[in-house]
Amino acid sequence: MICEMCGKEVPQTRPVIVEGSRLNVCPGCSRFGEDYRASSSKGAPVTQSVIEERLEKRERRMKSKDIYAGSASVELVDDYGGVIRAAREAKGMDQEQFAASILEKKGIIAKIESNSLIPDDKIIKKIEKALGIKLTETVQSGAVVGSGAGSKRMTLANFIRKE
Repeated sequence: MICEMCGKEVPQTRPVIVEGSRLNVCPGCSRFGEDYRASSSKGAPVTQSVIEERLEKRERRMKSKDIYAGSASVELVDDYGGVIRAAREAKGMDQEQFAASILEKKGIIAKIESNSLIPDDKIIKKIEKALGIKLTETVQSGAVVGSGAGSKRMTLANFIRKE
């Protein structure tokens, strides 16, 4: 017989588990793994509580989830340009000085203040820190109110105008 680990021709091999694989190895290589018969008997018997626990996990996993329920998102305030301009002017800085203080270009600050450029998160954090203002707000998504009594789901009746 041939050892599946070292390749030696040996009179007898024995099954062992080496890194999760079952191999027939010689007595010298058997020290690198666990005895196959001993490791297979280690498994605990499946009890009723284990079965119930797995069924409960499956039930939770199989339930449909409303991905919009209770979701909150962080959004930029409506007039972010005016808020930035007012805070900058209150600090007594012009656009060029403010841009230099946060290591951005004056043109970018001008576009942000005119609401023609939506700043990315990195620039928002710089501006908030430099001016001591808050440009973001947490917005809760509202639940859809149905037209029927007690209806919580959106239906076609919500879109039809009744005259």
